[in-house]
Amino acid sequence: MSGDSHAIITVADMRAIDARSAELGVPTRTLMENAGAAVAAAVQQHWPPRPTLILCGPGANGGDGFVAARKLAEAGWPVGVVLLGDRAALAGDARDAAAAWMGWVDAASPDLIGDETLVVDALFGAGLSRPLDGLAATLSAAARRCDTLAVDVPSGIPGDGAAPVGPAFRADVTATFVRKKPAHVLEPCRAACGDVMVFDISTPPQALAERDIRLWENHPDLWPLPWPPVEAHKHARGHVMAVSGPAGRTGAARLAARAALRAGAGLVTVLSRPGAMRENA
Repeated sequence: MSGDSHAIITVADMRAIDARSAELGVPTRTLMENAGAAVAAAVQQHWPPRPTLILCGPGANGGDGFVAARKLAEAGWPVGVVLLGDRAALAGDARDAAAAWMGWVDAASPDLIGDETLVVDALFGAGLSRPLDGLAATLSAAARRCDTLAVDVPSGIPGDGAAPVGPAFRADVTATFVRKKPAHVLEPCRAACGDVMVFDISTPPQALAERDIRLWENHPDLWPLPWPPVEAHKHARGHVMAVSGPAGRTGAARLAARAALRAGAGLVTVLSRPGAMRENA
């Protein structure tokens, strides 16, 4: 697929890609391990070692957080983990990731977030379909004064780009996986994501290629313009007409005309109102 690295995937795409990855031989537990390692790498790229608090939620995003905590601890970082919910209720990959964490796990409390704490928000991922409330909302408010890295998207931000309803985390850095989601590129969510980093987590290319992806982030790689051979006659290269506005509103037509010339059009004409001729000339 042309421009594959600039593709934008929806929450439904991501779920299907993860499921298909497992069918193709890459277990979801492996994807989680790689995602957590990527989060730890993103933390280390942006900050020096400092007290870091990983806020883990009850699902797969929390599992990523447990893996990131283990990787940071192995690198010598002072790391604490807090869990929103009951550890005994964790299931599947998240349960296994939590079991591999040998450190303490505290109950989530905003009192644990100090002004100098580096916060890793691994509470909820892009698929959260309800507003943050209760303790999660309180944690988002407490983290506003801290440097924050979000896992996938800041918790409370809908992954498909809808405006958040209620409180949400704001991140300085967001570590996401496979491809960006609509929330990473569209306001009002984009500003809450900070610097977005996309990590490969060993998703099989086939799992991505099989999706009917129709969204791409704008990039010059996606502008394939046919460049004519040197011997081509100008009449074989198209005639572009740019229709100008009245005097004082001619800039867009001239910009479009110049762009058409640079793109290789054989002939470009600016259609101008009499009162705008001097400007366009």
